[in-house]
Amino acid sequence: MTQATRTVRIGSSHGLHARPAKLFAQAAKDAGIPVTVAKDSGKPTNAASILGVIALGIEQGDYVTLTADGDDAEGVLDTLSELLTTDHDA
Repeated sequence: MTQATRTVRIGSSHGLHARPAKLFAQAAKDAGIPVTVAKDSGKPTNAASILGVIALGIEQGDYVTLTADGDDAEGVLDTLSELLTTDHDA
């Protein structure tokens, strides 16, 4: 079992509000392996849970840590990192 971790900076100008959070949570769910997201050094939350992601209150410029467990964990984090660093509000 492969585990991968990555820290990324949020690019969306309004942070992870409804639309970017939905895109992110859906991508995490579609990954088919467990993925968590944590803001700064806070408690990790299931990245596939849109409510859990919104509840973190992630703003533009915040740093989050993603962790994925399973086959192609690095590939999954590549995809999710790209979603988080893109400004979906532009």
